Amino acid sequence: MLDPLATRLLDAQVRFALDQLRGENYHALVIDEVDHALSNASTVTLNDAVTPKMIKDTAAKYAAQMPVEGAILELAGEIAAQLHQITATSETSVGELLDVARFAELSAAVADTALVTRLLEQVLDSAEFAELCASLIRHTITDGADEARRSVAESRVGRLLAPLGLPFAGAGDRLERSADRLSRVGARFVLNRISADTELLAEIANDLWRRNQDTPVSVVASVLTERDVDDLIVVVFEFWRSFRHSDYFRSLLDGAIDQLFAKYGDVSLYELLAEVGVGREDMIEEALRFGPPVLAMLDERGHLEELLRRRLLPFYVSEEFRAAVAG
Repeated sequence: MLDPLATRLLDAQVRFALDQLRGENYHALVIDEVDHALSNASTVTLNDAVTPKMIKDTAAKYAAQMPVEGAILELAGEIAAQLHQITATSETSVGELLDVARFAELSAAVADTALVTRLLEQVLDSAEFAELCASLIRHTITDGADEARRSVAESRVGRLLAPLGLPFAGAGDRLERSADRLSRVGARFVLNRISADTELLAEIANDLWRRNQDTPVSVVASVLTERDVDDLIVVVFEFWRSFRHSDYFRSLLDGAIDQLFAKYGDVSLYELLAEVGVGREDMIEEALRFGPPVLAMLDERGHLEELLRRRLLPFYVSEEFRAAVAG
């Protein structure tokens, strides 16, 4: 039970605190608190504030230990389905996503990277890829020849000569052998041409983008069904569920954190915020964006006053309060 003095002081302090969190007073409070926080942050380094182990344990908890199932998987599927539906009905054209000139700059930059060159060399020099190209060329040759034979056979001359069997005798075997030889030579020529000229790949990509710049993204997205989206979500989650428990993933996570502390451990928190692009104005802007509506809702429902009283009341029933009043 509070004595009369404690009750009056508690009521006054709650009213004062509520007044600070309302209207323009809250605006001034935010600016004052942000300035004080940044002032203190300039004297505290990352190493002063936390240790690498603390960050590693927290990262491991949320990346490797937190269950990824149930509502999370369902929500991810629903969001992906909604995004797919929006895309599948959008009249936005491909060119509106990225104009032809900008795409050309991007494709040239990508094609010019050493990574693309190395990947091309790995893929184009593989026997499996060469065999795939040869197979495609071989099928193209034989399919074209089969179509030509059918056309000849169905023609008047073909019908007249068919009983003799002369035009087609042994043609199939000879064609197979020729097609196999030509396809391997052709595949190697094509692969050597591509590997020697990455600009050719960029130009192919640019031409494809130019020809489809007026195509709605809904047409492009139509190759992907909602079932495909669901299947992809499941595949990604299944991979992540296994991969995040691997020693390799943990070593990647720990290595990234160690590098962060190696570079920024002795840097002040103020400088670190600036490095990641968070400045004073950003902090004030977000506090004023989210603070007023949330605080107004809590205040309207009485939760804010209840919170303040619950936090302040213990002091007014404590020995410290009675000792202070007694002098």
